[in-house]
Amino acid sequence: MLMYLWIALSVAGSLLLVAGLLHALPKFGFKGVTEWLSRAPGLDVFIFYFTVLPLFVGPWMAVRSTLDGGFWVGLGGLVAAVAGQVLTVCVWTVLHEMAHREAVRGPRIVKQINRSVGPLRNHAAVWWTAWAVPIFAVIRIAQYIVYPPLTWLVRLPKYKHAEWVSVSRHKFEGLVGHDMIWCLYCDWMTGVWSLGSEMLRNVESFWCPIRFMPDKKCENCKTDFPDIDGGWAAFNSGMEQVEKTHAEHYPGPDGVNAWFGHPVRLTVKGKKK
Repeated sequence: MLMYLWIALSVAGSLLLVAGLLHALPKFGFKGVTEWLSRAPGLDVFIFYFTVLPLFVGPWMAVRSTLDGGFWVGLGGLVAAVAGQVLTVCVWTVLHEMAHREAVRGPRIVKQINRSVGPLRNHAAVWWTAWAVPIFAVIRIAQYIVYPPLTWLVRLPKYKHAEWVSVSRHKFEGLVGHDMIWCLYCDWMTGVWSLGSEMLRNVESFWCPIRFMPDKKCENCKTDFPDIDGGWAAFNSGMEQVEKTHAEHYPGPDGVNAWFGHPVRLTVKGKKK
């Protein structure tokens, strides 16, 4: 048990130390570093250190600390590392709110939600969403590894990841402590998800421009995949129509094979090229 406690405290200490350094950077004239860390690829380094690295370090420390380290020992190390991450968030929240007492006394998101659903349900729910962090991390890795080869293999459009994956809500006046940490989480995951959706729009329209059979699915998906109503072949139209649809849109303008409503296909006046 002492080993797992040591792992949890080591993880928390390492994360809090770096968090403190990040807060200090602008005060020592390193504002440019802070800006770099607020958007990809710098933000990816930041996120990896705080969310992914501990999940590997914890099991590694546990296995290395015992002579008969096995699966269960490693799993215990993983749990201890996660406990360290949770402790980090809790300690940072308290310290940040202590440093911004005036903002804490003012209007806050957490106060409003606590009034709406109750503190216990609110905090249980928001912490439950943390299960999704590893999922978003895997999606982000896929955006680096899986999608880029498609931009030269079949000329799908390239993207400046920093225009999607970034955080800025830490600059919002009055957003402190609990509100800030969870708003930054939403800030990051929304950008990751949106970039992933944009990439999938290209994949879907290029390889399978066919509407779905259930109309309800088309209705539900058209917000994220506008080409459903913007050019995909009808479900019962036959393969000849599908081939015709593809031929009408590909190759795309300047050889970039983007989804049908992508800006690269639009003129200055908004008409399709």
